[in-house]
Amino acid sequence: MEPTNFEEFWAFYVGEHRNPTCRLFHYVGTSAGYAVAAVALATLNPWLIPVGLVVGYGPAWIGHFFIEKNKPASFKYPLWSFFGDAKMLSFALRGRMTDEVARLEKVGFRVRTSAVTA
Repeated sequence: MEPTNFEEFWAFYVGEHRNPTCRLFHYVGTSAGYAVAAVALATLNPWLIPVGLVVGYGPAWIGHFFIEKNKPASFKYPLWSFFGDAKMLSFALRGRMTDEVARLEKVGFRVRTSAVTA
C-alpha cells in the first residue's frame, strides 16, 4: 500500500527505522546536515549545500544499507523523507521516539485514516 499522505508515510517511515542504531545514524546525519545548512546560509556559500546533503544523508544511508538492511525511503519519497528525518529527530530530542516505534509496531506500521474503511 502506497502512502497517500504524510501520516501514512510516517508509519511506513518509522517501520523502516526500527533499529535504534540506524536511528542514531540518522540523528547524527540530520544534525550535521542542519549545521552545514546553517553555515551555508550564514556565509552565503552555495558550495556548502552539496556538502550538507552528503553529511546529512551519508550516515542515514549507511544505517539503512548496513544496519537495517533496507533501501532508504528518500530514494522513493525524498520530500516526505526529509520531513520524516526532522520529525524523528524531534521525537528523539524529546525522548519520544522509542515510544513512537512501539506505538506503530502495535498497528503493524500502518496508519488508518478516516478516509479508509475497514
